[in-house]
This record gives sequence, structure tokens and C-alpha cells, in this order.
Amino acid sequence: MARRTKEEAQATRTQLLDTAEVVFREKGVSRTTLADIASAAGVTRGAIYWHFENKADLFVAMCDRATLPLETLFASVAAPDLDDPLAKLREGCLEVLRQAEEDQRCRRVFEILNFKCEFVDDLAPTMLRRKECRQGAKAIIERNLQLAIECGQIPSGTDVKRAAIGLFSYVDGLIVNWSMEPDSYSLAEQAGALLDIFLAGLRK
Repeated sequence: MARRTKEEAQATRTQLLDTAEVVFREKGVSRTTLADIASAAGVTRGAIYWHFENKADLFVAMCDRATLPLETLFASVAAPDLDDPLAKLREGCLEVLRQAEEDQRCRRVFEILNFKCEFVDDLAPTMLRRKECRQGAKAIIERNLQLAIECGQIPSGTDVKRAAIGLFSYVDGLIVNWSMEPDSYSLAEQAGALLDIFLAGLRK
């Protein structure tokens, strides 16, 4: 019985997080109340307070559960590739762009963070996580570009810091702009060709 109760509690928590993604995306974080989420989930507000201290706690848990696009770089480009660092970097960026469209949870949370909330008061810690993620992604890009110079894949005079900022902004901008018009084209299908345009410029 205890195991069943624990499993049911986890199921309720998951249901609340799933519902929060939908409601936050529809109404915006500031306009959403815990009562809205409870109603949409078909539970009482007490059920929410059993799992989460307040709306901010629920919001942070929702974000922590999702792997955001740029965080994918940490997994896909974790180890230096001395043989073909530029291909390794392309592979990581390609996965980031594909995930932005194909991972529905990631897509919902990304849209909430970019278009549906303000990072003030209790939500400020989430912005810190995003800043750390973005700084980490740029560092990974810069490291691989430096390796690409050492391997002779891009010119030795390349300013890797500026090039890293450029590639990061390019990938990040593609995701944001596609998110505003997702029906205009498939980001996952176009990702390779879009990346090759930028990388071709670096090689020259």
C-alpha cells in the first residue's frame, strides 16, 4: 500500500508539472494562478501545496525537468574531438536545433521562458540558470573553434571569441525566430543547411 501511495503521489506531481506547462504557455506565468493549474489538472489546490511551496516552486520544478536546447551542447560536445572538432561542433549545434522542434516538453518550456514570463522576484533564480547555461554553451563553442584552428580547419587568424559569440547568437536566434513562426518551415529539416552556411564562412 505504501508503494502504491508513493507511486500515486509521483503521478500527481507529474500531472501537475505537465498541466503547468500547458497553462503557463496559454496564459503566461504572471496571469496564471495555482487555482488555474489545479482546475486544469482536476485536483484541489491542496494537492499542489502537497508537492510545491508556491507558484515559483512549481515553475522552477517545471524548468528543471526540461532539458533546454542549449543545454544539449553539454552532452553532445562534452569531450574534445582532436580529429574533427568542427564536425563535432556542427553535430552539437544540429542536435540543439532539432531538439528545439522535436522535443515537445523542451519546446513548451522554451516558449514559456522566452515569451510568457518575467524573471523577477521568485523567478529570478531561473534566469541565473539560463545565464550559466548560455555562458557554458559559448565556452564549448569557443573551445572547439580553437581546436579547429589547431587542426587547420579554419584560418589561424580567426578571432575565436567573436566567432563563438556569432555562432551562439546564430543558433539561439534561429530557435527564437522559428518559435515565433513554427509553421513557416521545419527547423529540424533545415538545421544542417543553415549551419553549413555559417560554418562555410568560418572556413574561408
